Amino acid sequence: MSAPGRDVAIVAFAQSDHRRRTDDLSEVEMVMPVLHEVLRQTGLRTSDIGFTCSGSSDYLAGRAFSFTMALDGVGAWPPISESHVEMDGAWALYEAWVKLLTGEADTALVYSYGKSSPGSVRDVLTRQLDPYYVAPLWPDSVALAALQAQALVDAGHTDEAALAALAARRRTDAAANPHAQVTGARPQGEYVVAPLRTGDCPPIGDGAAAVILAAGDRARELCERPAWIRGMDHRVEAHSLGVRDLTDSPSTRLAAERAGVFDRPVDTAELHAPFTSQEVVLAKALDLGDGVRINPSGGALAANPVMAAGLLRLGEAAAAVHRGDSDRALAHATSGPCLQQNLVAVLEGDPR
Repeated sequence: MSAPGRDVAIVAFAQSDHRRRTDDLSEVEMVMPVLHEVLRQTGLRTSDIGFTCSGSSDYLAGRAFSFTMALDGVGAWPPISESHVEMDGAWALYEAWVKLLTGEADTALVYSYGKSSPGSVRDVLTRQLDPYYVAPLWPDSVALAALQAQALVDAGHTDEAALAALAARRRTDAAANPHAQVTGARPQGEYVVAPLRTGDCPPIGDGAAAVILAAGDRARELCERPAWIRGMDHRVEAHSLGVRDLTDSPSTRLAAERAGVFDRPVDTAELHAPFTSQEVVLAKALDLGDGVRINPSGGALAANPVMAAGLLRLGEAAAAVHRGDSDRALAHATSGPCLQQNLVAVLEGDPR
């Protein structure tokens, strides 16, 4: 939906250095420096924040209500107004945005984190599948992405050489991102599940991200060039993979339409595409032309901390607006197999 009545902006963004393993850190120890950094950028203290919302997954942590431990890194005493979504942090940002639109708060802290290294994330993600017909077959996340990739190849939308070139471009761009886990073009490697090779797949790793939202004049006080959220929407595909056209993403297109993406051209797009083939689907659904810079940060092919990668896309798009590298940016987040759930936001800077 478009923003009704009240202007809300992302005024600060911070992230961890994304690493293959963080055995030396607990979730709290991983999140705390990121929270301190995003607050430092604005000069705010925890007590100045009107609303706090987080995104994470108990399945990754292997224990119920694991997010309550991360609150130790926020500082929940004296009591704070707090919420949590069992989703990527992009959906936590959506909740915080709605909270600020209602006028119930003027500032919000949003953070998310994920540690994929302790277990097999490919197996963990099978718990998202239809429990009656699909999950008992145990297709993992890479196998399902390969099914989507093969459908694209069969339809003539791409081929393995094009996917390899796309992977090289993204990881080359990531060389300028000091937080990226994987940088620089490299050989595609062996097949993981055909037609996807190692280079077509995201790195497994741990990481965290945080943003601060502020409304109206408060945003201008906290940031020289706020990234105004002009619209944001999220949609979901049918749960059954068998009734979907995997070469297209109508939910992304509808979310983009409702968020106002097609009203005017964007110059930058941060797409949450963990697999090269998924970027092909998203670029088509969003009608991104050659003049749009796609994933200048390297995207999820450079760092893909589960439950934080979507918030990273929003943060990177906002940071591009803050720096003056973008005037109108698109940010996208996804969750579920084969781009099942999709969130799209439009971020704009003040005219220069």
